[in-house]
Amino acid sequence: MEDRYANGYVFMASSLDGFVARQDNSLDWLMKYGIDENDNSFVEFTKNIDVLVMGSGTFKTVLGFEQWPYKMPVYVMSRSLTQDDIPEALQNQVTIKALNPKELMLFLYKKGLNNAYIDGGKLVQSFMNDGLIKEITLTQIPILIGQGKRLFGELDNDIDLELITSKPMKFGFIQNHYQVLNT
Repeated sequence: MEDRYANGYVFMASSLDGFVARQDNSLDWLMKYGIDENDNSFVEFTKNIDVLVMGSGTFKTVLGFEQWPYKMPVYVMSRSLTQDDIPEALQNQVTIKALNPKELMLFLYKKGLNNAYIDGGKLVQSFMNDGLIKEITLTQIPILIGQGKRLFGELDNDIDLELITSKPMKFGFIQNHYQVLNT
């Protein structure tokens, strides 16, 4: 019997030169734009998402935000963090797992968590390489930051995408939504 996996979805922003964060995980270049009160794309995206999967770097960055931004269950993939590293207020919402992408997506599927939001540059790369990403929503920010952490680094094979929608947004952002064709 073939294993079934949860479906992976990506929703991220990148600089025009392809970076999702600075080397120190800083998002200052993105945060300077403020919030578009009329943009509900993230809310729409999360309506069909059961769980968020992030890497430890992304988790540490999000912990630095004024408040925890997620209402869904969160799994942090890490071989160095333990459940004791999770703040007490998040203990019922955040779980640390030291699994590879396929093991985690099989685990989530068996728990009935079928649609996973995958967040974090290196994590997205590993899920892409394992054929676990179904769709990508990428908002390009009109800024060049020159260096940082790339969303798409080394991939094992070409990955074909089909554009579903493309929309201009406030601040000159462009949001592209793609289906991954060869997963």
